[in-house]
Amino acid sequence: MMVNAAPETAEHDDGPSGAEPAVTGAAYGVLLMLGLVVGVVGAFEHEWYLFGTLPIGGVLAVLVLFAIPYTMGRLMRTRLAAGVVAVGWVIPSMILAGPRPEGDLAIAATLGGYIYLYGGLVAVALAVVLVPSTGGSWLLRQNIHIR
Repeated sequence: MMVNAAPETAEHDDGPSGAEPAVTGAAYGVLLMLGLVVGVVGAFEHEWYLFGTLPIGGVLAVLVLFAIPYTMGRLMRTRLAAGVVAVGWVIPSMILAGPRPEGDLAIAATLGGYIYLYGGLVAVALAVVLVPSTGGSWLLRQNIHIR
């Protein structure tokens, strides 16, 4: 009877290395910051009017609020990325829509404000839902397999 005494040469995948989770965490941190910046800028710039009655700033902001989370979700290939951008936008938008002790509002109860807030909520929700989640991040994908 012959016994194979050779050591096992099969490759073992013990999971991601130490750098991959850090890169993923940093990417999601950057996406959160992107959402925060879009929320602050949009809160102050949504009141642009065309011909005095058409709130073009609110409409453009809604289009941007769909495009950014959808694009980031597609690039990262996960709905979580789009959701992180959406949450980053919601936080400053809701804070700046609330009353302040001084009596000022960044997002007032005007047509432009309503389009920005409610249209923006619908836009980011649609962006998150429409992103196809295939799993795995484009940052962590390894295209070269050496065997």
